[in-house]
Amino acid sequence: METLALYPGSFDPITYGHLDILERATDLFDKVIITIAVNKQKETVFSGDERETLIEECLDGEEWAKRVEIQQFTGLLVDFAKEKGAQTLVRGVRQVSDFEYEFRMALTNRRLAPDVDTVFLMPNEQLTFISASLVKEIGYWDGDLSSFVPDHVAKALREKFNEQ
Repeated sequence: METLALYPGSFDPITYGHLDILERATDLFDKVIITIAVNKQKETVFSGDERETLIEECLDGEEWAKRVEIQQFTGLLVDFAKEKGAQTLVRGVRQVSDFEYEFRMALTNRRLAPDVDTVFLMPNEQLTFISASLVKEIGYWDGDLSSFVPDHVAKALREKFNEQ
């Protein structure tokens, strides 16, 4: 039986930390669906389609990416997991504050879908401080994003902020 995991998030924008977790997940599961949360009530820099394109460009040419699929979703994550037949949710945990939030979410998801487990993965220690909100702040002020996101993501962020 193929093991299938979902790696959910807003990915607004995708960072080197996200990519590290995604690559680690492909070592553990036969297939990983990176699931882009699209919430009309949440303000994002990039649309769902733009985030999907940025992620696709990150995966281009990566051998491990052959086992990755990208899909957008709205609603409850566990409902999407059941629909896809996923057994596991992958979540990145950078620090203790992440764990507290993710732990509550994992317990809530377990209550809603007892047959879907959550696995926590830690990124490479050099990436633990990176967050999408930090990247957006640096990008807004036209700072150097080269150690946080791939070049095409940095370029897309600069273009978005220059439009505003």
